[in-house]
Amino acid sequence: MVMIYIVLISCIFAVGVSMMLCDVLKVPSYAVSKATHNLGKRQNAKTNPLEIWLSELAHWLSGKLKLNEYKRLQLDADMKTADMDMTPEMYVANCIVKALFIGVFAIPFLFFAPILSAVIALIAILMYYNESKRVGNIIKEKRARIERELPRLVSTIEKTLYHSRDVIGILDGYKDGAGDELKRELEITVADMRSGNYEVALTRLESRVGSSMMSDITRGLIGVIRGDETNVYWGTLNLKFSDYQRQLLKIEANRAPKRVRRLSMVLLICFMLIYVVVIGSVLIGSLGGLVG
Repeated sequence: MVMIYIVLISCIFAVGVSMMLCDVLKVPSYAVSKATHNLGKRQNAKTNPLEIWLSELAHWLSGKLKLNEYKRLQLDADMKTADMDMTPEMYVANCIVKALFIGVFAIPFLFFAPILSAVIALIAILMYYNESKRVGNIIKEKRARIERELPRLVSTIEKTLYHSRDVIGILDGYKDGAGDELKRELEITVADMRSGNYEVALTRLESRVGSSMMSDITRGLIGVIRGDETNVYWGTLNLKFSDYQRQLLKIEANRAPKRVRRLSMVLLICFMLIYVVVIGSVLIGSLGGLVG
């Protein structure tokens, strides 16, 4: 019972501190924040009030942060690759605000339950670490999805080069059947090639994706643009990427038996239960006949 009172007092204290901070920092009201947050949104998804409040606080904090120039440029490039529409300062501020939102609850518990306070502080640190790694995780997932499609792209390029060396036509024709991530990258590259230098556009594609497999493809396409004989190169690259695709399929196949074993165990238990119910019913019926 005492612990319930402690938790209740801690929550009231945390809410009071947050309201005072909002007043001191001049954070806009929920109605104003919701209107500005939804401005320009096309989807009708429900807006989370907590998310709006945290984003407003992060926006205020981002104006106070001063990042190292190298870190800022690196983070800016990573966010462009991950399609995250925010400044590096805003990204870091989001990480800090979300961690502090958890960590502020450790203050009242420090006087009543120091161990629980330490646990909350540890959770806040882990929250900051996970949020700071979010852009890297998005890039890895995006790169992995693009790399799964590259063997098919290489095969298409190899076959098309026998009768056409139009790089724009090859990429423009392939993007219609590509996945969302690769399609978007090819659309940007094709538009960039039509409005500027071909080699520069392909180099930008390589830097955006950040994959060694994409580097091999852009290197071959630049050779095609320069008029080099690249049939052997694309044939070798096709074999290399086919091996990579087989390895991916083998990894997926190795994961399947574990899931199958779990399902088999569930089915075995179900069959055993059926037999137990049937045998039990027969035994009960036999005992009833003997008693009668």
